[in-house]
Amino acid sequence: MKVVFLLFAAPVAVLSLISVQQEIEIGQQAQQEIRKEVPRVPDAAVSSYVTGIGRKLVPRAGGPKYPYSFSVANYREINAFALPGGPVWVHRGAIQAATSEAQLAGVLAHEIAHISRRHAADKITKSLVANGLLGLLGAILGNDGGGARAAQAGARILAGGYMLKFSRDDEREADLVGAEMMRRAGWDPRGMVEFMDTLAREQGRNPGRVQTFLSSHPAPADRASRLRRGVKAGGRRDSAEFQRIRSRLNNMPAAQPMPRK
Repeated sequence: MKVVFLLFAAPVAVLSLISVQQEIEIGQQAQQEIRKEVPRVPDAAVSSYVTGIGRKLVPRAGGPKYPYSFSVANYREINAFALPGGPVWVHRGAIQAATSEAQLAGVLAHEIAHISRRHAADKITKSLVANGLLGLLGAILGNDGGGARAAQAGARILAGGYMLKFSRDDEREADLVGAEMMRRAGWDPRGMVEFMDTLAREQGRNPGRVQTFLSSHPAPADRASRLRRGVKAGGRRDSAEFQRIRSRLNNMPAAQPMPRK
């Protein structure tokens, strides 16, 4: 299954028509399909560590009580993405590119913020309306089999690639909400800025490594500049555990590249 969300203009009034439960249903179906396609890092210690960071961030996320989950894709590219209703994925390449725990926390906080602010529900509704699929929207909103129909509607929209392309406003909001989430969870929010600086350097040095990220996110240099003006220093920057996990990944067989669509 390939998953894509198309970005179209839609009236503000329709942006919250999909319920939280329906959003969760869509995300769970997408997660099942992605798990069939995407290889995961076969190391319980790595998975547990990443999940642990996510679970420390989630209580500071605000928004609905989503069933968040965290998975590590065994891909070498620097990337991370969120699915509707809770699932977060981070590429092995992103963990290895980070040089501190605060940088990794920043990656996860940004994706959690997309979920907590319901950006996916916004995109699903916009796609349905813009494509004239109001009947499908009615199926999502109907009481008769609403959850199952929501999942079916989501599967129909999620076709072409599983990473959402959010608007610039959504990305900026996720940066700001994520940075505050980090601060409240005890990490230095400058880690998010530092990771964006890393992305900007890779863009000039090894563009193929960040091509997928750049296809679904605004330019990292612009985001870093905007955030740098707003975040304040303070909080945990690194841990011995992060460095152990990073070394563990570096000593594994090389991660595979993402397949080209």
